[in-house]
Amino acid sequence: MKAIAPMLVLFLVMSAISQHKSGKQTNMKSIIILYLLGTFLAGLVAVVASFMFPVSLTLPAGTAENVTPPGGVSEVLKALLLNIVDNPVKALFNANYIGILSWAVLLGLALRNAPDSTKTMISNFSDALSQMVRWVINLAPLGIMGLVFDTIAVSGIKSLLSYGQLLAVLVGTMLFVALVVNPIIVYVGIRKNPFPLVLKCLRESGITAFFTRSSAANIPVNMGLCERLGLDKDTYSVSIPLGATINMAGAAVTISVLTLAAVNTLGIQVDIGTAIILSVLSAVSACGASGVAGGSLLLIPLACSLFGIPNDIAMKVVGVGFIVGVIQDSCETALNSSTDVLFTAVAEFTKWRKEGKKIIINK
Repeated sequence: MKAIAPMLVLFLVMSAISQHKSGKQTNMKSIIILYLLGTFLAGLVAVVASFMFPVSLTLPAGTAENVTPPGGVSEVLKALLLNIVDNPVKALFNANYIGILSWAVLLGLALRNAPDSTKTMISNFSDALSQMVRWVINLAPLGIMGLVFDTIAVSGIKSLLSYGQLLAVLVGTMLFVALVVNPIIVYVGIRKNPFPLVLKCLRESGITAFFTRSSAANIPVNMGLCERLGLDKDTYSVSIPLGATINMAGAAVTISVLTLAAVNTLGIQVDIGTAIILSVLSAVSACGASGVAGGSLLLIPLACSLFGIPNDIAMKVVGVGFIVGVIQDSCETALNSSTDVLFTAVAEFTKWRKEGKKIIINK
């Protein structure tokens, strides 16, 4: 995981950005804004929830020895700037995820006008790395068994209670985003009762995504739901696959909660400015989350690097994420995939409202 995660972040984000096609007369601008807004608000809610219900993890002894916490928001911004302009090869070698992310964005923007063959090659690399992640995840049960055995042997059975608390914060935050934050966004757009549309998306898209645990695998289901809602095919044929890559509210929740759990465990103090930066960073990094099960966990080291947490410790936090991963990832994917349809529909229905067309949502 430590070896493949930097390459995965680079190619996933670069591929997603380079695939964007300009000049199409669709609602894509509004949809992308909704995707980014929803992901940011999810990260912000997760940060607030983590402050209200702090969780500590049980990590191996001696974990905090090499951690140098930042002195404040100014030091965080300075480190952030230096990491952004890091040499790309050095960033990959040292697992500097912020530098990797910045180079992925720049390369993706530069490749938007590249030939389709080049974009296909980048996409193939991204798919190949995602397949390698699937192979690693297939071996995860053995790693999880070792982590649990080690935790119980060193800290006792009571240490498992922290995993239950972590899971409660994760799932509770995702439910709050799905049933409170998203309905508010929908109401602002369509000026009607948002819950018929929200619940329809959760029922027809979220439940399927809950069991598949893959936003990419749920694309056909979302396409069919968009068709039944009467949305423009030219729009949703682009927005749904794009949403499976960049609309990651659940991933933002996972990244924020697990990162702050690690921060709390290591005794690092977090001020308001740094917390806001974490919300933005979790939203941006969530946009690069893989469409496969457990993809968001590989981006936790990126957020941990904001607080000076070394990659070795961050990967132990990723291991904790895999322990609670079955329920966490199922809820995360359900939130991610259902909002792909939700925000696509909101953008379309908002346009209809402004044009005076009647909006009918079948329950």
